Amino acid sequence: MENNSMKKTILLGLIFGVGTVLQAQKGETKPDKHWYHSEPTKKNMGISLDAAYASPAAKLPSKTIIVAVIDGGVDINHPDLKDVIWHNPNEIPFNNIDDDRNGYVDDTVGWNFIGGKDGSMVQYDHIEKIRVYLRLREQFKNPTAEDTQRPGYAQYMAMKTEIEADILQKKAQYTGMEKFQLALHSYAARLGKTAPTGKEIRELKVEANEEKLRDRIATVVGVMGYGQLDEALTQGLHGMEASVKYQYNLDYKPRDIVGDNYDDPHEIGYGNNNVAGPDASHGTHVSGIIGAVRGNGIGLDGVADNVKIMAIRVVPDGDERDKDVANGIRYAVDNGAKIINMSFGKGFKWDKDAVNEAVVYARDHGVLLVHAAGNSSQDNDGTPNYPNDSLGGGEFANNWIEVGASQPLKKHLATDFSNYGSKNVDVFAPGQSIYSTIPNNGYAYFDGTSMASPVCAGVCALIWSRNPSMTAEDVKMVIEKTVTRVDGKVILPGSKKTKVAFPTLSTTGGLINAEKALNMATILLVK
Repeated sequence: MENNSMKKTILLGLIFGVGTVLQAQKGETKPDKHWYHSEPTKKNMGISLDAAYASPAAKLPSKTIIVAVIDGGVDINHPDLKDVIWHNPNEIPFNNIDDDRNGYVDDTVGWNFIGGKDGSMVQYDHIEKIRVYLRLREQFKNPTAEDTQRPGYAQYMAMKTEIEADILQKKAQYTGMEKFQLALHSYAARLGKTAPTGKEIRELKVEANEEKLRDRIATVVGVMGYGQLDEALTQGLHGMEASVKYQYNLDYKPRDIVGDNYDDPHEIGYGNNNVAGPDASHGTHVSGIIGAVRGNGIGLDGVADNVKIMAIRVVPDGDERDKDVANGIRYAVDNGAKIINMSFGKGFKWDKDAVNEAVVYARDHGVLLVHAAGNSSQDNDGTPNYPNDSLGGGEFANNWIEVGASQPLKKHLATDFSNYGSKNVDVFAPGQSIYSTIPNNGYAYFDGTSMASPVCAGVCALIWSRNPSMTAEDVKMVIEKTVTRVDGKVILPGSKKTKVAFPTLSTTGGLINAEKALNMATILLVK
């Protein structure tokens, strides 16, 4: 039997075909803000973080671990974060001089790779699929008979058909959603009520050609309530507007704002030092999960207790660019980060070689990369999610942890949205109903593998701080060897009834366990 929140998602999906856009608006009761800090039980599959901090191992001397958050921006002034923000010791703030001569002027707390020298910022960008298509379109803009036989032409023609259909569909969805909300507001005004019920809307007299729309609105209001539906539509319209106007707009040219030579993947120095950007919600939430100040009586307790957060902005509203990801990794490594959290991903690649080189650079400098597996309910073994730890030729990075998302209930442990893979996802960590910091001194619950990754990164920082002699490979090994092994079957992400053995969804078959990991790290310290 479907629960009420699932019905809401299904109804909206049936109406617009964009259920995932509106899925966050469900109105369900949220769990305790620290639910995943507890021991793993059938009804609450936590990571034993409280037990870790209660153990003798937690009392050992600790070394500060710098964790780079490569994301869409971080609010460095949030009261739960400001004391754990990394500050570049070799840069004098706001003197407009590159004091440390690293190529980045006034990079006092990190760097924004998607901004202009004049302080402007890229807020929206294409999805990578569009960028790949535009590159192919340029190659074949006036194709000859010979061109049609060249590699890439068949892909171009297939993408052309698919993308043209996608653009038309998104425009239709946006128009339909806009019409739906306008009608909703109109019915409320006619009834003279701020929040009419579904029954009241259904009883309204309308023209015959509007009855179907009225009844659909009445049905959804009856399930969700007027207020939640209106809020969901507003957020959905915002997302669809971004898709239509920017992400799928073939004439949009956001890179002009940055002003770099985009064809040079090794170029540095472009961007600016505004690490918050126009929307720092996602990166601020990620940062709080990792290292929000513990025990200060406000907000939440971060997973790690001795970290500094280095803010690196490369992710717009759209897909991140491989050049920026590679430079973000290199910047983090060169400025002392030991762990890099990357809560982003995409289905297409542009310059994987540049990213691979940066991953190897991090590996050679002893830096651990923790990456979100993605939220498409897909098997990453069959459908790649980029970036990933594949270096080509069968070689995989041994300083990379790929993280899927879990939820509290053991019988549904893998979240419905999480990607998985017996070869390409390493561990699972809590990623549903995760409470953390957001801009303007706020807090909120978010869902996603984007939340699971920083939970894992935080545990990595915790154990590494107690045993700084470990290598990145050691930390990865400890995390993987100490998972809570979960036997039995769970619902396969993206399906309604298909059950699979949880151990088949990742290489370890388990959920990270902070207490076990900390104890094992301590044993390695003694040895």
